[in-house]
Amino acid sequence: MSPSLFVLIPALACALFALMLIFDMRPRPRFHSRTGNRLRGLLAFCFALAAIGLIGLALSLHHYLTLEREVTVARLGFQVQGPQHFTATLETADGRRRQFTLRGDEWQLDARVISWKLPALLAGAPPVYRLERISGRYRDIRAEREAERSVHALDEDALLDLWAIKRQFPRWLPFVDAHYGSAAYLPMLDGAQFDVSLGGRGGLVARPADEATRLQLEQSGWLGGP
Repeated sequence: MSPSLFVLIPALACALFALMLIFDMRPRPRFHSRTGNRLRGLLAFCFALAAIGLIGLALSLHHYLTLEREVTVARLGFQVQGPQHFTATLETADGRRRQFTLRGDEWQLDARVISWKLPALLAGAPPVYRLERISGRYRDIRAEREAERSVHALDEDALLDLWAIKRQFPRWLPFVDAHYGSAAYLPMLDGAQFDVSLGGRGGLVARPADEATRLQLEQSGWLGGP
């Protein structure tokens, strides 16, 4: 189930309860009328407020995907265009396929990960993630400081983003735990393909997607031989 739907269901329930209470505020006999209507009005206001808050939370999770155990979140393929100049093809779990120009010796992928604390944890809320950026890296520190950099955003920042809200106002949402997943990086090699997975605790792991890539990594000194 989409993380947004996970929040929208209780939001709709709260909105429904608010409407039921509002329509039930009809005239009643004697003193029960005023007291009962005030109580119903207060409860309706509380349910409406909860519905608005939950809808805002659902909107802030719109760009995130559910994370259940370790899942493959992306596949990367590379074609060399020149010295330290590559075209990267990125396929993500949501079915999108995009190409980026990267410069350097290595690629790096970063993700935003949101997990939950009590009481959301008891409700069974699954961790969610969003791939944030892909970039090129240079092995040489001087080149990393001075050479041409290449960084590409993988999703436009939403008007409401739960991760950003939690970072800016850490005390507002005590049941939310927002953190970066571990960045994954490996060398850019002509024709190489890599699978990137994200573990249940938010750690990114990159692996060669085929035998040819594994052999290239061995020959480049990144992997030990058998």
